[in-house]
Amino acid sequence: MRGAYQEELASLAAGLMEMSRLVGSAIGRATTALLDADLTLAESVISGDTEVDDLQRDLEDRAIAVLARQQPVATDLRTVVTSLRMSADLERCGDLAAHVAKLARRRYPDRAVPGDLHRTVLEMGQLAQRLMAQAAETLLTLDVEAALRLEQEDDRMDELHRMIFQHLLDDRWQHGVETAVDVTLVGRYYERFADHAVSFARRVVYLVTGEHADEYVPDIEPD
Repeated sequence: MRGAYQEELASLAAGLMEMSRLVGSAIGRATTALLDADLTLAESVISGDTEVDDLQRDLEDRAIAVLARQQPVATDLRTVVTSLRMSADLERCGDLAAHVAKLARRRYPDRAVPGDLHRTVLEMGQLAQRLMAQAAETLLTLDVEAALRLEQEDDRMDELHRMIFQHLLDDRWQHGVETAVDVTLVGRYYERFADHAVSFARRVVYLVTGEHADEYVPDIEPD
């Protein structure tokens, strides 16, 4: 019975890893679709979001079943509850990747992002994908320190987000209001994706330590 119970808990982690893989791939492909005006790729990202939603619903069903059957306590209870919250972060990341792809589709055959912002948006997309991969790795390794470092790495995304606004407010902006709205939305989508990746990693801290990330004080070895 205990072995089956542990398998149920392990399956929740496996489901989260699969969701993280899918949303990380989605934001990468959505970025390519956006910058290259690739309609086929955009459509694949949009349709693929259904798989992420299905995985979340399946994970929620299994987590609730574990709560009902096993009535877990202590660390096991944290595992189940945290899994539910993590799945919500990942589902939202899938939505945000789909939003990027929908913007690419809406402007096709034109590009939603002007050429002078391609490099910035490309970096945002690559960073979003990397942050998600790192967040998933913290769940796999249960590395609290790596999970805490992710928030510092997110500072670069915030910087890129600010750079976009500075570009939009520059007197030399000549791409019109519609493009300005598109670029504003794109920046927001990537910034929020990164926030959810950081939130995911912060939940790893709680899962391992029982303390929220902003309350966790690491043990310091005496000299």
